[in-house]
Amino acid sequence: MPQRPARRTGLFGVALALLLSTAWAGGTAAAAPESGAQQTQRTRGIPGEIERSSDPRVAAWQRLQYGMFIHWGLYSELGGVWKGKPVTKGYSEQIQMWADITHSEYAEVAKRFRADKFDPKAICGLAKDAGMKYVVITSKHHDGFAMFDTGTTDYDITQRTPYGKDPLKLLASECRSQGLKFGVYYSLVDWHAGHGFDPDNNNPIPASMEPLIAAQLRELMTKYGPISEVWFDMSSPTAAQSRKFAGIVRKHQPGATVSSRVWNNQGDFRVMGDNEVPDVALDGAWQTPASVYHETWGYRSWQKREDKPGKIRDLVRGLLSVRARGGNYLLNIGPRGDGSVVGFEADVLRGVGSWLDRHPGAVLGASATRFGGQPWGEVTVNGKDLFLHVTKWPGDGELRLRGLATDVRRVTANGDALDWRREGDDLVVTLPDRPTDPVLPVLRVELRGELRVVPAHTTGPGADGRWALSPSEFHTGHSYADSGSYSSQKRTTVRETAYVTSPRARRVSLRLTGKADPDALYRVTLGSRTHLVRGSRLMDSELGPFVLRPHTVTPLTLTRARAAHAGEDLNLTLKQVVLKPTHG
Repeated sequence: MPQRPARRTGLFGVALALLLSTAWAGGTAAAAPESGAQQTQRTRGIPGEIERSSDPRVAAWQRLQYGMFIHWGLYSELGGVWKGKPVTKGYSEQIQMWADITHSEYAEVAKRFRADKFDPKAICGLAKDAGMKYVVITSKHHDGFAMFDTGTTDYDITQRTPYGKDPLKLLASECRSQGLKFGVYYSLVDWHAGHGFDPDNNNPIPASMEPLIAAQLRELMTKYGPISEVWFDMSSPTAAQSRKFAGIVRKHQPGATVSSRVWNNQGDFRVMGDNEVPDVALDGAWQTPASVYHETWGYRSWQKREDKPGKIRDLVRGLLSVRARGGNYLLNIGPRGDGSVVGFEADVLRGVGSWLDRHPGAVLGASATRFGGQPWGEVTVNGKDLFLHVTKWPGDGELRLRGLATDVRRVTANGDALDWRREGDDLVVTLPDRPTDPVLPVLRVELRGELRVVPAHTTGPGADGRWALSPSEFHTGHSYADSGSYSSQKRTTVRETAYVTSPRARRVSLRLTGKADPDALYRVTLGSRTHLVRGSRLMDSELGPFVLRPHTVTPLTLTRARAAHAGEDLNLTLKQVVLKPTHG
């Protein structure tokens, strides 16, 4: 930003000085300049929006952002009750295992599964009222009962129940009619086809079961129109089996995304644990599956349904936290056995939708930012609008956002202008006396340009003209990897990034100290220049030259150049990175 002009005289000069003072100081015309009469040049920050996947198919899935999960099957008819007693152990959709119900007894449930209140039009309407963009329904859960018309077995809804129809076909058609994307859940555990009860659902897949799984996947991928998402679940397949099952999806539905629970790192997006929200933004595409009640996903007749406002507030915060970290949010309902949606769940979803309607563009259509979580809440961005979601109302009446490098036009809450000021790269907003929304207040910051930020721990040169970066000054990029099962899933480090600035243009070289995987090929990027270095030489080489632009935040990033999959760990330990000026 140019320096502030010198003071001028006369009426025009007075008016100009007042105007400039207002522009520099923030939202209060009488506020003093940031640092005396002369404004120092502001640092140009990095782009603040977290970009989507470079794969157009995955990026299209990321843009869906928020969807409806539906757990519905024979277990719904039981409603968490067996022989007149509530089954309190485990999720109710797994009642056959937790109540140790024999296959013959469980199959009898199908004879009374009428599903006469299953209404795809109403379900899709509810999804839209909630603000959702896609629907994913259970095609087959661990009980092995197919909720679609399959030629692989007669153990399905069309042949064993009075309902006799294919609900997936009806729902897929209605989704298309109402402009929603459609996806299917498919369990790789199948108690009817031969798997035993395993409380952890880590059953290996015997070769004898592969033809059934493959045939059912081909049916699901060819009979229901375009599929946006295939949500595999559980079991412990071999790497070859994971590749085979994911390959069937990609052959018949090239536009579909595959969940990571196909295992062995063969998915397109990583699924977090049930109702899990990561504490940091993750690199790559990911999703949180969430349930209205954490105790179950399938219908439970005796479930406590209370404090509707509190439930709406909790789910809004869950959705917001996931979206502010760049993930998709898949929120579940569990219809009754007759297909009807529980009124409490419908009301809660509409409550979430009402909050979204009150804050258009703040979550849906918005993107995650590089600010990360704040002491007072979360941050999203949509074009030139920055949204500050206040989950903890500051007691001192001021909200501070650190590291905002873009000029601000104004700040509002529910359309009402708020006072604000700049303190260096901090935006400080004077809040109203009380929260402006009963569920979760949102402030809108209108920016004068694209969002740019100055990340925490951005480092300038020391007195000796060099940059000495310790591990604490690096921002770690995380993902997840697995070795073939839910229990093997673990968080990994896939990126290390530091940010440096220089008061003038400089050519620099860098040297790293620490430990690296000797066989890995690493990509070292500083600004616009990249070096590829084998791990065996990474700590022995002086890399460069690189160019630092003046008054500009320049990222220094280390990643694997040829990662086997998106979650492969860097296997890198940094002790120090030193940048020094060079004239070469």
